[in-house]
Amino acid sequence: MTTKIRFPAEWEPQSAVLIAWPHSDTDWADRLSGVESTYVALVVAITRFQKVLILVPDNNLLQHARYLLLDAGVNLQRVHFEVLEYDDTWLRDSGPISLLEDTHFRLLDFHFTAWGGKFAASRDDLIVRNLFKHDVFRHAKHSRIEFALEGGGIETDGQGTLLSTWHCLHERHPDLSREEITTKLETELHQSRTLWLDHGYLEGDDTDAHIDTLARFASADSIIYQGCQDTEDSHYVELQTMAKELAAFKQSNGQPYRLFELPWPKPILDNGRRLAASYANFLIINGAVLMPAYGDAMDDNAADVMALAFPGRQIIQIPCRSLIWQNGSLHCITMQLPEGLVS
Repeated sequence: MTTKIRFPAEWEPQSAVLIAWPHSDTDWADRLSGVESTYVALVVAITRFQKVLILVPDNNLLQHARYLLLDAGVNLQRVHFEVLEYDDTWLRDSGPISLLEDTHFRLLDFHFTAWGGKFAASRDDLIVRNLFKHDVFRHAKHSRIEFALEGGGIETDGQGTLLSTWHCLHERHPDLSREEITTKLETELHQSRTLWLDHGYLEGDDTDAHIDTLARFASADSIIYQGCQDTEDSHYVELQTMAKELAAFKQSNGQPYRLFELPWPKPILDNGRRLAASYANFLIINGAVLMPAYGDAMDDNAADVMALAFPGRQIIQIPCRSLIWQNGSLHCITMQLPEGLVS
């Protein structure tokens, strides 16, 4: 009998969300207080619905984070700390990609290069295997894959369709053709087809156009994406062209996708550097969608679009202005763990 292996969609039931707490030895050191406030708000929101697995490098930070969460009223019965070293906190890209294999899990551990060697990543590249050494996971086996891929660079509908951006994967593997990369992704991720976006980017994004900053599956038949409505903005032509690409995509049954366009926030600058503020970098959890908020007039409008795209789920805004200073947002610092993977 052939074993069925499936890449679950993010909206499927989860056991926990994995994060790594920021500290003074990470790139957050200069603005640690602000980013910790975002992490506290994130854990407060997640623990209303499910558990959180938090990585910390030592017991001192564990006690510090525990104090902050207790002070915020978090139910610590829904929080599990794991002491483990890491370089930085972008768990979407260095954490495990979960495949469901009958009643067990296969956790894919792709080679993490810190977005093509931009930063140090030796400890981050060991996170998945070290979590296995700590016996964190249930009914799971470790599958190391020596191929550079980040979780933020791929989207799945849970039914065999992968969504990604060609620019990102081509940057990671310039010597491979589109056909070769497509075959590798579909083989390792057990997908039947790949939809490639050739357009879309955000200034201030150092991931080479991760899909989770641009367009996301909201369901098997719908896509929610970051639009740009300002004709004077440098992103306008590129994101309008991306929207046309999305409109041309077809579901497996030949029908077009339902599309939900997110509003465009005003430019956010830090010492003259534009930051990558995207509403598409949201996190789906059990019963809710956590969306990044930037203190912009469009935050509430984005929440209204989210409510249309995710009927029946609560839409909760998480302040993420502190995160985009380091070129990522809410989805980038998290990795969902499917139901049954952790107790």
